Amino acid sequence: MIFRCSSLGKIMTNPRTKGEVLSETAKTYIRQIAKEDFYGYNSELNNKYLSKGTNQELESIELLNAVRFEEYTKNTERITTNLLTGECDIITEDTIVDIKTSWSLETFPATASEAHDKDYEWQVRGYMMLYDRPKAEVVFCMVSTDKDLLTAWDNLSIHEVDHIEPRFRVTAVCYERDEDIEAGMIEKLEAAREYYVSYVNELNEK
Repeated sequence: MIFRCSSLGKIMTNPRTKGEVLSETAKTYIRQIAKEDFYGYNSELNNKYLSKGTNQELESIELLNAVRFEEYTKNTERITTNLLTGECDIITEDTIVDIKTSWSLETFPATASEAHDKDYEWQVRGYMMLYDRPKAEVVFCMVSTDKDLLTAWDNLSIHEVDHIEPRFRVTAVCYERDEDIEAGMIEKLEAAREYYVSYVNELNEK
């Protein structure tokens, strides 16, 4: 079993019982993935928030380029090891950049202190390990929402943002690589793989 970087937030939660490696949250997630693989179905969410993030990612990269006077391009190289797989959004000589396109001004984190999200931190820590980079950023971008994703009842004042200065629509949170943290990640990923295999074996033996 190879886990995605986006799943690290669930796997890395701390167990309540001393001596345990995996938390109940992690075990519940692993059982869900094992069931999907075993029965051949997919329970991934598909909603307007995710659609904006996917469909307007390039707009967000263009916004970041405008603010930083850079020429970032979308990365298409996926890295996979025996435990982890991931495809970061932007990769530079020393930094991983992960783009998060906010749904509206209401959900857009206006400052770095508001923007910190533990799940996103774990995700980019996975990327730093996979791509062997010393730094990572989670960058939140607010671009005008495509009309196709909105209804007649949506509040356009929180979705149409082109009139707002670009630098006020970008918020970044920075992280540095930590070998001790990565050692803990590997320990939990190995335990997660063992738990996955044991659960699949249990399903097979019904």
